[in-house]
Formats: sequence, structure tokens, C-alpha cells
Amino acid sequence: MIGGNTKQFLFGFLPFSFFHKQKFLKEIKKRKAYYIMETIVFPFSSKFLLAKYLLVFALFISAKALIKLSINETIPAVIVFGDSIVDAGNNNDLNTVIRCDFLPYGQDFAGGVPTGRFCNGKVPSDLIAEELGIKDIVPAYLDPKLKPQDLLTGVTFASGGTGYDPLTPKLASVISLGEQLNYFKEYIGKLKAIAGEEKTNFILAKSMFLVVAGSDDIANTYFVLRARQLQYDVPAYTDLMVNSAAEFVKELYGLGARKIGVFSTPPIGCVPSQRTLGGGIERECAEDYNVAAILFNKKLSSVLNSFKTSMPDGRFVYIDVYNPLLGLIQNPQKNGFEVVDNGCCGTGNIEVAILCNKLSPSTCTDVSKYIFWDSYHPTEKAYRALVTPILQNIIGDFF
Repeated sequence: MIGGNTKQFLFGFLPFSFFHKQKFLKEIKKRKAYYIMETIVFPFSSKFLLAKYLLVFALFISAKALIKLSINETIPAVIVFGDSIVDAGNNNDLNTVIRCDFLPYGQDFAGGVPTGRFCNGKVPSDLIAEELGIKDIVPAYLDPKLKPQDLLTGVTFASGGTGYDPLTPKLASVISLGEQLNYFKEYIGKLKAIAGEEKTNFILAKSMFLVVAGSDDIANTYFVLRARQLQYDVPAYTDLMVNSAAEFVKELYGLGARKIGVFSTPPIGCVPSQRTLGGGIERECAEDYNVAAILFNKKLSSVLNSFKTSMPDGRFVYIDVYNPLLGLIQNPQKNGFEVVDNGCCGTGNIEVAILCNKLSPSTCTDVSKYIFWDSYHPTEKAYRALVTPILQNIIGDFF
């Protein structure tokens, strides 16, 4: 390790001899390498020999950013918390039925490999990082193959089946939001060991934090299992949810996060499994589920807006996914979809997690026609149709 007060940032074994220093710095700026340097150590420095022991920041981003930021705007990493919508494999080694590290999950992911993403391909956190030009995917923090340099550009702590209600992850035997925060604290320590405290604080302050939860609280804990109905009516239960969400966001802020986006709950009553369980013989959208989702979303939007006064140096962004997904379901042809009420996997009525497997009968042959991959989660194509316009609409709110 380099000690003392030498504030230096090593960039591995780049062929510095081919660059004039000013030309190199100009190239870094042009490529939007979002990592602030105070000095560059060139090969003629003896300290360059230590570079192989230090982490290399990726200067040249392979993914082309579709969302353009101004020259003074920086997002070095995407750091994610929540449930199965953004889980990239944190559940793989848990003793839970809420997992998907087997085919046909991942059939359209790079190499056709199941990773633990509840999708046929990429999930929203991957697509957001891709569109910002940060990296192609956001890996799971608990992935045993995680590399140190992955920490610098973001990871996901999300665990499928979790929620704002602390009872929800207990029922599913998955990682609670509180436990995800503990992993995040561990992550900060690792980041400081790699990049130093100053660079770590910069990454935390400038990165995009995403929180995605609430669907499992409403769909599973409240309506399907009815585990809270004796204690709470819907207004009281959504109060419990939003209070938990607010505390989580405040804890993130206290740990250094300053750009925090929180997803609304979707029209959960319209996903195939909830149509089956709560939509009657005709499998219509389960309206009581959607009423609860709308009520929670209104409260969530309000509390995030209030943080702008109490924590003025933060950016707290409400990300509406309810209306965009409902629009996709109500007008599927606009984006080339045909099937809205069934998932691709199996019959598409109820299969999700371990019920969606390579033995599932009748799995579709053309996933591009489907909004939903299994009975609960959208396809990568559907996510892409949602993420691009949503990100374009809200990106300015993070600055």
C-alpha cells in the first residue's frame, strides 16, 4: 500500500509510454472516466511497480451511453437494493425457494447461463448501468466470482422476496433490507481499502442508488398469505411500508448516499400470478392489489418530496413504474408484444422461481411476444421498453 499523504491514483498497466500526459488527460475527459485523479503515476515512477497489487479502474467504457450527461455531471457507479426485480444472484446460496439459478432463467443472458436473475436476460439495474455507459451488468454483491474492481462501479445487494415489511423476508427466508444495509457497510469498508477514503466518499456522493421493493409486501405478505390482515387494513399497512422505506432511505443518506432513486410499486394486480390468485375466473387484474399499490405510491412520493427540505444536499427521486408498466400491458402492440396475461415460462399462470424450471411444460418458443417472463417478472424486452423512457425522464432529477 502507498502510505503517507501521497494522493495518487494508479490505473494499472495502461501503455502510458504511448501517451503524452496532457493528451492522456484529455482522452480520459473525453471518454468520461468518472474517477477523479489528483495525480497520475507514470512508468518512470517506482511506485508504478505496485500497480499490479492495486485495483484498476476501467477508463475506457465498453458500453456506449444512451443517456448523455453534461460534462460536469458524473455517475461513477450504480448501487442497488431491493427485491427480485434487481436481484442478480444474491439468493443463489440461500436456503429458500425464492431462487432462479437454473434454466430456463437466464436463457437469453450472455452465454445462456442462469445467474440468479429473475428474468430470461438482464434486469433493470443492468440496463440502467448499460444506458449510463458505466458497465454491462450490475453484479450481485454475494457473487463468489465478484472481482474487486466490480465494487468501484456498483453492485446489487437485492434479494428476491424481500420487502419493506420486516416480516416479508422472514416468510421467504431471504435477505432483509436491514441485512442489505449491513452488507453495504461492509462494501464501504472494502471500497476504502481499494480506493481510499476520499475517493470512496466521492463515489458514494456521486453514484446512483436505486431501491426497488414493496411488491412482495402487497402481493405475498398482505394478500396471498394474509399475514398482516388481522393487524392492519390497507391504509395502515401502506403506512408501515412507507415508514420503513423512509427509514431505509435516511440510513442510506447517513452512510453517504446523495442520489437516491426509489421505484414505485408496479400494478402488481396485473402480473400473471396475481391475476390467477386474485383476478377471478376471468383472470382480470386484481384491483384490490392495485389500489394498495397506488396508495403506497402516493405516500412514497410524498415522503421523498419532503426529504428535499430536511436533507437539501440530497436528491431523492420517485421513479414511477406503475403507469409505464400499466401502459405497456394496456397497449402491448405499441412495443411489439402480444401476450400480457401469461408469462412465457410453463403455463405462465403461476410458475415463478423453483416452479419455473426446465421441466415446466409449455414454455413459449418466442419470448419476444411476452411482457412477462414468468408469472411475476417481466422479460428483458419489456424491461428495455420501460427503462429507456423512464431513465430519460428522471435522470435530470439526480442533479
